[in-house]
Amino acid sequence: MSKTTFAIIAAVSAATGAAVSAALYSSTERTKVSQAKPSTAVGTRPSTPPPTSPEVLRSGKALLTGPVDPAGLFQYGFPGPINDLATRNSLVSSFDRRLRNPTWVAEHITPESLALNNADRKNSAFVEDTAVPEKFRAKLKDYFRSGYDRGHQVPAADAKFSQEAMDETFYLTNMCPQVGDGFNRDYWSHFEDFCRRLTKTYPSVRIVTGPLYLPRRDPADGKWRVSYEVIGNPPNVAVPTHFYKVIFAEDGKTGGSVSLGAFVLPNARIPNEKPLADFEVPVEAVERASGLEFAGKLPTLRRKRLCAEVECSIIVRQFEDRQKPKGLPSPKR
Repeated sequence: MSKTTFAIIAAVSAATGAAVSAALYSSTERTKVSQAKPSTAVGTRPSTPPPTSPEVLRSGKALLTGPVDPAGLFQYGFPGPINDLATRNSLVSSFDRRLRNPTWVAEHITPESLALNNADRKNSAFVEDTAVPEKFRAKLKDYFRSGYDRGHQVPAADAKFSQEAMDETFYLTNMCPQVGDGFNRDYWSHFEDFCRRLTKTYPSVRIVTGPLYLPRRDPADGKWRVSYEVIGNPPNVAVPTHFYKVIFAEDGKTGGSVSLGAFVLPNARIPNEKPLADFEVPVEAVERASGLEFAGKLPTLRRKRLCAEVECSIIVRQFEDRQKPKGLPSPKR
């Protein structure tokens, strides 16, 4: 696969033989778009915000030249969008108020953190996140009889080092609607176990997880469209078509190498025989699909491809044993 063509699997059949389609993302050159910043010396900040900075615009006091002042609207309030950022013991998350799902959730696991067993998920309960305004938050009733699991983005099994940390993984801001049998309780759970087993090889593993809403080609007219279910009463919570994980497996050395792995899985039943490596995609493909950037500050010379360093495969076990790390990814020869 060339660096200028990124493919994301848009649908995968699990047991029903559903069609497989691909969403192709191509460009002649990858261009990074960033907000304009005032020119300042490295390591310094301007003493006052520039007249068009977000801080000034939100205040509604921006003085723009010309006969109109569109920024004057902000004296009545800044429309947004606002992503609710939460920093907790076991995760950092950004919540999308429109879709009522997290945009991304970041975690950090180590051999030491997983070795601790100071929590029991039987003592945890799903809860709404009151840090999000009531009219924008996902609610417990939205999932009731929806046919979908409240799917952890950071799994509870990664936060056993304290009961408080585990409890915090049960906020609905860490949840998305996931297909249960065949995915959340099966293949996705095996995938989470694969991530934990990476700590047998790497002393530090950072993972970003989140939902995607990918297009698929309409067989009627051949056009690409994004379509997803919305659950709740009234309909509030979007059902993602796919989920991604971007994995940073660190060698533990200052300025050392980082083995990068990016995976996109459909929110559907997946047979356990399906190789995990089939869901590997370039990090750039997830960035294009999500509108996020994951490794912009990681120099190319420090990057390695995770699935070239270890065997990217799942281990299938009974559900009750899935939270117990077992085995390790085999180094490639």
